[in-house]
Amino acid sequence: MSRQADHGAAAAGANQTARHVHPVDEILPPARMAVLALQHVLVMYTGAIAVPFIIGSALHLTQAQIAYLIQADLITCGLATLIQTIGFWRFGVRMPLMQGITFAAISPVIAIGSNPAILANGPNAGLQAVYGAVIAAGLFAIFMAPLGRYIVRAFPPVVVGAVLTVMGLSLLPVAIQYAQGGFVEDAGRPAYIGLAFLVLAVIVLLNVFGRGFVKNIAVFLGLVVGVVFAAVMGMLDFSAVRDAAPLAIVTPFHFGLPTFHLVPVLTMCLVVAITWVESVGDTIVVGEMVGRPATERTIADLLRADGLSTMLGGMLNSFPYTAFSENVALVNITGVRSRWTVALAGGFLVVLGLSPVLATAIASLPKPVVGGAGFVMFGTLVVVGMKTLQKIDFDTTFNNFMVVGLSIAMAMITIVKPDFFQFMPDWSQVVFHSPVIMGAITAIVMNAALNGLRSQGHVVMAH
Repeated sequence: MSRQADHGAAAAGANQTARHVHPVDEILPPARMAVLALQHVLVMYTGAIAVPFIIGSALHLTQAQIAYLIQADLITCGLATLIQTIGFWRFGVRMPLMQGITFAAISPVIAIGSNPAILANGPNAGLQAVYGAVIAAGLFAIFMAPLGRYIVRAFPPVVVGAVLTVMGLSLLPVAIQYAQGGFVEDAGRPAYIGLAFLVLAVIVLLNVFGRGFVKNIAVFLGLVVGVVFAAVMGMLDFSAVRDAAPLAIVTPFHFGLPTFHLVPVLTMCLVVAITWVESVGDTIVVGEMVGRPATERTIADLLRADGLSTMLGGMLNSFPYTAFSENVALVNITGVRSRWTVALAGGFLVVLGLSPVLATAIASLPKPVVGGAGFVMFGTLVVVGMKTLQKIDFDTTFNNFMVVGLSIAMAMITIVKPDFFQFMPDWSQVVFHSPVIMGAITAIVMNAALNGLRSQGHVVMAH
């Protein structure tokens, strides 16, 4: 009887100890945690691979090089997620935040990587300048992390809304080009366009009529349907997959040692500062969801980890990293608050990144399939910007009209007439060729001049 009493007391003590573990720090049963972690991977997977795919295609890289970018991205996504969720010293917010490449980097990276003045130094000079800028921006983020909460004030909803709208508008031409078949001689074939709109239709229908997890991975399922139809139509070419190694390690500085140019570095620092709005917003929201409110210290730890992950991105042939808002929504939907579940998802991403076969298969996706998905992703980005601007007071002041209107106008110059500023010095073309940077600088300057830098609320962005 005493043994039973002792056993009961021990069990009660164990249960009491378990109850003292915060849900954020709880380690779930292995099988359940694995399924939930895989779900996190699937929700963010399409967004994660889209950025290197779009950048590599826009810079006219080979299929093998694009596959390498995707592989590097998956590995760095995983490492960034592990840093943010598990953390060490003052790096990492230690909350269930999935990390990925920010879409804000696409346009600036393409502008830097295709700058003729930089490319004059060699075929890989563009990417070397990109990675130098990314590494420098990561260092900037680490050192400025304690001041991040003040710098975020330069990006109130009026600025972020304008930048998001510009970002979507600047990327839609990429989706349109892909929907036509990409940069091929027979671009514009009805078969290409039909396939792109089929993918678009599937994604829209799944978003409208899908429920739960199916709705969350609507873009992924749309791509799968597109690949199936591309195979039926004879558009699928996975010949490169046969030559890909089953396992390979991503090596630092694969495209050569990074180079550092002032304007690209400043441009990437601006991109990183813009992503702080998203990271801080996501952290505040997640903190409220999981019952661990964000503090000034945790925000600094968050931004410091973002900086370290961005530095790793530059070293491992990838790009700036931030929190993925899609996974924030998943935390809310599932109610699972464990950061270890998201950490396991990061581990899955590292494993996936070790497979050149998988990366090559993704790089081999037909352009119309990606273009169809791009209509949704980039069009939605415009709407997210508009939704953010709904928080702005346009009724009692004309100042916000000026901030948003001029930001979009300056960005549209570069979108509609890329050579408009060709008379400017070569070193400045990185700025004048990027609609996102043009729009962001205009919005920041106009907002500071007309509204000041007083706090105007927080905003949570989406990819």
